[in-house]
Amino acid sequence: MGQTILIVEDDKDLRENICSILQNEGFQTTEAQNGTQALDKLLPSVSLVILDIMMPGISGIETCQQIRSFSYVPILFLTARSSESNKAQGLYAGGDDYLTKPFSYIELVARVRALLRRNECYHYQKSDSTPTETREQLQRHDITPRNRTKRSGIFFSYA
Repeated sequence: MGQTILIVEDDKDLRENICSILQNEGFQTTEAQNGTQALDKLLPSVSLVILDIMMPGISGIETCQQIRSFSYVPILFLTARSSESNKAQGLYAGGDDYLTKPFSYIELVARVRALLRRNECYHYQKSDSTPTETREQLQRHDITPRNRTKRSGIFFSYA
């Protein structure tokens, strides 16, 4: 069972296309057509939120702020608003990344995977393990002399 991504987009065709692309990449998807539905559908099982800004009802910015009041789930803004100030507003509201429309599906999938990977590393480092348990975990992951570990051909740094 893949990770679940909540897609919040008022354009039904675009929302369905994004769902299809992500499902083909092995993700599970949940859909919402506005911010209110998104808040109702944001369960602990959701690993990432893709959020439009311009939607009926509450905006994507306000939805993001409300999500941030109770969750650190990664949020990727996907919107037609492309000015520098719009991007900054989205990131300051609590968004983790920002992609403007029109966009490439390849770039969307790459950004989704990067956010999920970063979030997974964050949770790994924030675990409630003791220093001894942490040392044992790092030893099992073959830490290199530069405090980096190699998993599946990718190096992760530990500060």
